[in-house]
Amino acid sequence: MTAAATSRRSVIRPPSLARPRKVDKVPFVELYAGRLQGVVSSGSDEDRVYVSYFESGSGNFFCSTNNNRPCGGLRGSPCKHLQALMTEAVLQYGAPRLINYLSLGADPATARAAYDLLRFIKGGPHKVEAGMVFSRFLTYLHHVGLPSTTLPIPEMNWFVR
Repeated sequence: MTAAATSRRSVIRPPSLARPRKVDKVPFVELYAGRLQGVVSSGSDEDRVYVSYFESGSGNFFCSTNNNRPCGGLRGSPCKHLQALMTEAVLQYGAPRLINYLSLGADPATARAAYDLLRFIKGGPHKVEAGMVFSRFLTYLHHVGLPSTTLPIPEMNWFVR
């Protein structure tokens, strides 16, 4: 497909990643509203997902099910769901961008993996409602399911060109 044809498409292919993202484990990762947030699948129950986030600046974080039950592994430090979220975010956005976005004190030249960034998370658990993040995930799933087209998609008219 030519560059001109690609620029007219409503759905475009993302840039290549170092390895494919584990979308079965972490189907949704985004930088939004001053947070790294996303949805992480449960390791023990295929019907359960967790909504996890890291807050920029404060370093606060939280993890709960989509119906606001706190994660059992959240005991003062990031649980395995938060660690998985950070791992996939490093792959999706790159460590330097996350360091900048989350206002971490890490050196972008040496911090490359999620473990390197998690050491700089200085906040603690801070509960927020999971509904907003989960709603954004469901909207994302809807948009991913739309067929490719060169025609405008009315429900996406808020995107800035």
